[in-house]
Amino acid sequence: MHPALSTELLTKLRQPRPYPALSLVMPTHRREPDNAQDPLRLRNLVARAGEMVEKDPAVTRERRLDVLSQLEQAVSEIDLARAEDGLVIYAAPGEHHVWSVARTVPERVVVADTFLTRNLVAAKAAEQPFWALAVAADRVSLWSGDSEHVREHTEDGFPRTRSLEDPDAERKERVGDLPSTFRDEQTRQFLREAHEAMRIVLSSSPRPLYLLGEAAALSLLDDLGQLATDTTAVQSGGLAAGPAAQVWQAVQPLRTAREASDTAAVVSELDAAQGRREFAGGVDEVWAAAKEGRVRLLAAEEHFRTVVRDYGDHLEPADPTDLDSRDDIVDEIVERALATGAAVRFVPDETLSGTGGIAAVLRY
Repeated sequence: MHPALSTELLTKLRQPRPYPALSLVMPTHRREPDNAQDPLRLRNLVARAGEMVEKDPAVTRERRLDVLSQLEQAVSEIDLARAEDGLVIYAAPGEHHVWSVARTVPERVVVADTFLTRNLVAAKAAEQPFWALAVAADRVSLWSGDSEHVREHTEDGFPRTRSLEDPDAERKERVGDLPSTFRDEQTRQFLREAHEAMRIVLSSSPRPLYLLGEAAALSLLDDLGQLATDTTAVQSGGLAAGPAAQVWQAVQPLRTAREASDTAAVVSELDAAQGRREFAGGVDEVWAAAKEGRVRLLAAEEHFRTVVRDYGDHLEPADPTDLDSRDDIVDEIVERALATGAAVRFVPDETLSGTGGIAAVLRY
């Protein structure tokens, strides 16, 4: 499965494909006994997709064989033992893609000339990604994290390593402890290079940054200049080689505090918007504003989902068995909002209980 999403990749996925482009979306489960149903559900979904392509008179035999082969390859790459909350599969002539996402998705099969990307877009918006740079005198590692876990980033020149062996034995004795190691010019140059490499990563992929290391290492990095406006130093050494679980534990308390602060700021902005009459609350009002491109800030509760029917000028609650119902309307709103330049924030459940789980600050 693809390990991560990027804005550039999502842009490519939205581009038109040769017909038929298959999108299969289904909820999955992390734990027993619920995950026992996932393999059968996936087989049924794949069978339904195959039947739709087989019966489509617009699909030539050559295209049918190609796309079904791509779908078969996609399914072979799926490891349901590592499933999260949703599975997204794309297959088109000459290509296939698979994602496991930490966000509930509806079950759906779509045959079109584009992939159905709204669920991936919403999942990416909910990720809250960050960087963690773990620093030692002989190794600097970069970790990519989100709301679920961290994993080591092994591109862009990371991890960076060097030997601490010094051929000058007298000098070794003179250097001695760790603080003096970080005053050594070779170490300073090593960290300057890591600092520059991190600056380049942040220029192409800006995120909150956590710096992990001994006090002396953090002090040296501070002397080299601020890497990002949203940087937090964590005095926690011995993590440059991981493991990922310990990097996560070092960062998690600060992430929790940051999320609480961000949520309070979002609620405050929504309250102020109500006073200025630049506010929309509830799925119907927010959907209308999103369609018109008027949303400046969209806030949605993390697990808020609702099934609606679209009557053109308004939405109404609908039964999930209604064939005309829309059970991923929240993801649609998120995608529309992002496409028109809005900021999107996911907040803890019950934060927006007074507005039905979703609200927005409007541009006008």
